[in-house]
Amino acid sequence: MSVKADGPYGPLIPMPELTPDALRSAVAKIAPSRVPALTQHLFEATTNAQQTQSLAPLRAFVHSWAVFVAIERHPGRAARLRELEAIADAGDGDLATVLSEITAIRDAAEAEAGL
Repeated sequence: MSVKADGPYGPLIPMPELTPDALRSAVAKIAPSRVPALTQHLFEATTNAQQTQSLAPLRAFVHSWAVFVAIERHPGRAARLRELEAIADAGDGDLATVLSEITAIRDAAEAEAGL
């Protein structure tokens, strides 16, 4: 299955830089209800990075939220992903096809984010 395009209107916002501040600003614009989750995740990633003396938790934070923004800035893509996740949760349809399309959406988002 292919990833659906947004049509002539394009994304809601440009893809931000892959920094915590830029990602927070993007999330505030496209999914303001998710800002508390982003803030909590950043706090946990920072704490873990300090405790482990590793940047891996911060890289995981950036990766996770960059993919989220890349998906959510395209309303059609975001809606399709939610639809596919609901189908998978319900166990309806051909699970392999559903998972393949979810993977395609996430892969496209990663590429768009430059990950």
